[in-house]
Amino acid sequence: MKNIFNKIPLLFTLFLFCVFLIFLLQDKNPAHPPSALLNKEIPRFQAEDLIKNNFIIDEKILYGKKTLINFFASWCSPCKVEHPMLIEISERHSDILLIGINHKDKKSDALNFLKIGNPYEHIAVDSEGSIAMNFGVFGLPETFITNEKGKIIFSHIGPITEKIYNEKIKNLL
Repeated sequence: MKNIFNKIPLLFTLFLFCVFLIFLLQDKNPAHPPSALLNKEIPRFQAEDLIKNNFIIDEKILYGKKTLINFFASWCSPCKVEHPMLIEISERHSDILLIGINHKDKKSDALNFLKIGNPYEHIAVDSEGSIAMNFGVFGLPETFITNEKGKIIFSHIGPITEKIYNEKIKNLL
């Protein structure tokens, strides 16, 4: 009986080691947590368009087409790095809808940011950050892809690079 009690700490340590090993082998990155909205319908929202005066954008325009939704701001350095890639995506995939959501930004700054090119068909103004909150945005830039039925099929925190586009996004579009 003493022999069994002596082995309990060793067995417990082995058990913990196995749990940690399984976690490490699953390729989880705590810096990029999965979206709670993955495989769920997009949240309801309504906002003015940044460029088109008196045009209201809501979740209904996202139905019927694959959509790439990108949260960005002019003050966001990674957004500036990502922007040329979004322009490329819009040129490569004319059949998808690109929606920008301008997060807590001044209108004049956002318009200046877009002078280098505007990949978006519509840009929702999220001056209070409520749309980002409903989407569970962790940080900028953050990108979501929805299918034709309005379900979120992909999310990515951080700038989209050529590598991320080729490995994760290209086949979804």
